[in-house]
Amino acid sequence: MTLRSALALIAFVFVPALALSPPVGAQSAQECPAILDHRAQALHSSEVVDLCEFSGRPLLLVNTASFCGFTPQFEGLEELHQRYHGEGLVVIGFPSDDFQQEADDEEVTAEICRVNYGVTFTMLSPSSVASGVVNPVFAELARQGAELPSWNFHKYVVNRDGRVVAGFGSHTRPDSPELQSALERVLN
Repeated sequence: MTLRSALALIAFVFVPALALSPPVGAQSAQECPAILDHRAQALHSSEVVDLCEFSGRPLLLVNTASFCGFTPQFEGLEELHQRYHGEGLVVIGFPSDDFQQEADDEEVTAEICRVNYGVTFTMLSPSSVASGVVNPVFAELARQGAELPSWNFHKYVVNRDGRVVAGFGSHTRPDSPELQSALERVLN
C-alpha cells in the first residue's frame, strides 16, 4: 500500500465521522434545557410527563390553586392555550398548596380544573413552588433569577431556549396586554 492510498483510506474512514460529530462544547438541537430536564406526574393520573418533549417551544408556566380568588384565571389560561397552541405555546399548570388553597385530593383538583374551568392544557401533580423542597422547574426559574411565587397564579413566560423572559404576579390576568405582548415576543 502506498502512502497516498493509506491517506485516502484514512480520509475515507475518519473524515466523514468527524464531519458528523458536533464541535466540542456545541449544544445539540435535541438537548433538553435545564428547566425542562425533568419528569413529573400528570394531575390525577399514572401518566408521567417528560417535560423534555416541550423542548424548543415557548412556555407559559403557572402555579395554580383550586380554592383561590384567582382560580377563575383558569378560563383565561385555557383561552391562551387554545389561541396560541397552534403557534407552539405550551401552557403548564403546577398546582401547589404552598399558600394553603389547594385541595387535599388530586381528584378534586382535577375536577375543578377540567370540569369547572374546561382546562385541557398540561396540569401536573401538586408540588411545592415557593418553599421547602421546591419542584425542579421552579428551582430552575429561581436559578435563572426569577422571583418565586408569593401567591397563586404567578405566571412565567419562557422562550424556546428555556430561559425565563418575563414574570407576572397573580393580579396580572391572562388576557392582560402585558402578558399577551410577552407571549407574542416568544412566539415570533
